Amino acid sequence: MAPAPARAPFPSNPTLISPPRSSSPLHSTVNNPFLIPSASLSLRGYFTRLEPAHLLPLRRNPGITRRCTPHTSPLISSATSVPFLREVGLDEREAASLLQKHPELDSASPESLHRRLFSLQCVGITGLALHRTVNRRPETLTSPEVGHFLDFVREELKGLEPSKLERLLVSVHSQFLPDLSAKVRLLVDHGIPGDKLAHVLNNANIMKVFYERPIEGLEAMIAFLKGYGWPELITRRPLLLNLDLESQLIPRVEYLADLGGGNREATGFLINKWPVILSYTVDHFQSHLEFWRSIGLTDEEVFRIALVHPHIFSVSKERKLKPRIEFLEQCEMNAEAIFKFLIKAPLFISLSFQDNLSKKLAFLVKIGYRHRTRELALAVGAVTRTSSENLQMVIDLFFSYGFSCEDVLTMSKKHPQVLQYNHESLEKKIEFLIEGMGREVGELLMFPAFLGYKLDDRIKHRYEVKKKTRGKGMSINKLLSVSKTRFYSNKNPTVTDASCNL
Repeated sequence: MAPAPARAPFPSNPTLISPPRSSSPLHSTVNNPFLIPSASLSLRGYFTRLEPAHLLPLRRNPGITRRCTPHTSPLISSATSVPFLREVGLDEREAASLLQKHPELDSASPESLHRRLFSLQCVGITGLALHRTVNRRPETLTSPEVGHFLDFVREELKGLEPSKLERLLVSVHSQFLPDLSAKVRLLVDHGIPGDKLAHVLNNANIMKVFYERPIEGLEAMIAFLKGYGWPELITRRPLLLNLDLESQLIPRVEYLADLGGGNREATGFLINKWPVILSYTVDHFQSHLEFWRSIGLTDEEVFRIALVHPHIFSVSKERKLKPRIEFLEQCEMNAEAIFKFLIKAPLFISLSFQDNLSKKLAFLVKIGYRHRTRELALAVGAVTRTSSENLQMVIDLFFSYGFSCEDVLTMSKKHPQVLQYNHESLEKKIEFLIEGMGREVGELLMFPAFLGYKLDDRIKHRYEVKKKTRGKGMSINKLLSVSKTRFYSNKNPTVTDASCNL
């Protein structure tokens, strides 16, 4: 048995083939340097074997006669098609089979074939992807609709992943491509930025959203989402387009709205804060809500926690929620206290215990916090907002200024946030307290909240204003904690505070 013909090798780095410029088939085929080399050589051989008419008598060639029809010419035959198909990765057997099933390929001019090849390469369909596309959808090389669609992709969908495009060309009949383009343009017409369009398509199910779904269905989804943050919602979470409007999207939004007491504005805020929340089913929401109800929280309280930390619905109940709520209950917290705690420290329910919380608990116990106390729970909540590394540096900084573990414990019980502040910022404030204000570092034991105020806008500014009238011996508590109105009540009204925010 004769060995099977070898498959034409794929170039490791495919070169874009520019479309021929000449309209003359003979000139472009023989002399055009932009044609694929092997196809050009084959055609040169084909034409050089045609003897001049004035030297030899005309001879009947059955192959040429058979192909000479009102719609073809002797220049367009398998002598052109076969080498071309081999260039796109098909072996002789595949090329012959393809031509037999799709004779229109033999009717296409070399120029049109190479223009189409160039268009495919421009949008990233090369190598194996080109072979698969042509082998499964030969009309890709000849269909006018495909040509228009490739132009659309090249001009308006820059950045579309070639794998997505290949799947589309192989799966969708060319007659449906104009409708698909119209649906994609619909997104732009309704506010999706052109430079975000490829990102949206790369992350959505193109077949489901733009092929299987009728344009009326897409319009209805857009109209619904305009009440909840369209188009930013989709540019941030394109996968939402995959959802069915009636059976998935609307029921989930309605459930969240009911949970929030019908407050549509708050529901929109929640969805926009974390669009992924709409990926969860109504059953999933109900399951989590039942857990929170079981510990004594109301639906309104659960919704308020979700507004602060939407991940409340994504955290595993068994692995994280149950053991952490049990920890808070062991620290003498009831439902009301747990609600207030989670409003201030929602990250407590989602941070890793092994990589995060366990290390921070060790630091807190080391400086004197006792197990199963409310103070420990509040301190844990405070340090969820900082890294373990920063917490260690904060404690070391206090030690470097002569504070003991008991001192750090005292300050953190009065003002738990002191452990979460950036250590570099703390050092600058302590230095100004000592060097700039001439005060003792021990004053922080009485008023650790000093370390929470902004250095330039609050501490320095108020100190410079007051020291002119009251000297350096003023109380740092009264200096910083009084309101802006009281602070300036006896001052010239032209004097203003840069900022009274913490």
